[in-house]
Amino acid sequence: MTEAQPLRPTSVGEVHLPQTPLASVIAQVRFPRLLSIGQADTAAAFQEVLRQAYPHLVQEHVHHVTVGEGASPGVSHASIWRLADQPEHPDWRVSLGQGFVALDTRRYVSRDDFLERLALVLHAVEDAFGPASATRLGVRYIDRMTGNAVRRADELLAQKVLGVASQSSDQPDGLAGAIVHLMTQAQFRAPNGNLVHARWGKMPPNATHDQDVLDPVEETSWILDMDMYTSSPSEFATAELVGTARSFAECLYWLFREIVTDDFLVYYGAKL
Repeated sequence: MTEAQPLRPTSVGEVHLPQTPLASVIAQVRFPRLLSIGQADTAAAFQEVLRQAYPHLVQEHVHHVTVGEGASPGVSHASIWRLADQPEHPDWRVSLGQGFVALDTRRYVSRDDFLERLALVLHAVEDAFGPASATRLGVRYIDRMTGNAVRRADELLAQKVLGVASQSSDQPDGLAGAIVHLMTQAQFRAPNGNLVHARWGKMPPNATHDQDVLDPVEETSWILDMDMYTSSPSEFATAELVGTARSFAECLYWLFREIVTDDFLVYYGAKL
């Protein structure tokens, strides 16, 4: 079997989409577990740096149950601090756990804006806790098409990703029209030994492919979910991590443009 060759992304300028289908954008950095993060007095310094942008704080207690063959179930407990720009249905949120920090948004403006916010969050972690390393960095973009866009998927998405869902190449047995749920998964080798995990497909009403990050909607939808992440640890240094996150965002945007058509861009308000 031929070994997969790395993607060769080229520089693609961002096209602003006034009616963007982006449902969520997430960046997460994992690091060796720090028990002190669960303590309010230790986390206070982190909160103070971010309090102006994310003034609403809650602490969540998470329980994980693990079951091993021939062993009794094990239960572990963890605390997660959530800082948000507003108390209900936040547009921007920071999550801090004992082994990770994440920034997520439903109101993505631009790559530069997102990375500036990420830099502030990572600086706060670096200054308050000084993690020994970053064990994983991931950047994830999730688009969701609904309404008329779903009916026009054949025009808005490249034929090479539609597969059996393509109306234009449908067979007389009508497979495309009969699809209720379809999710394609692909893992791509990316530059520098990193990986891209991509998922796309059609979801029925009141369903989601990942309940942790995307709430279901009451109508049929098309999902495009792309996640790029590191495959080896690195130093926890804000400037380097943000630089890597930028290169990931640029690669994912190139892949996004490979998957959608110019009609997609125009449909969501771009002026080409």
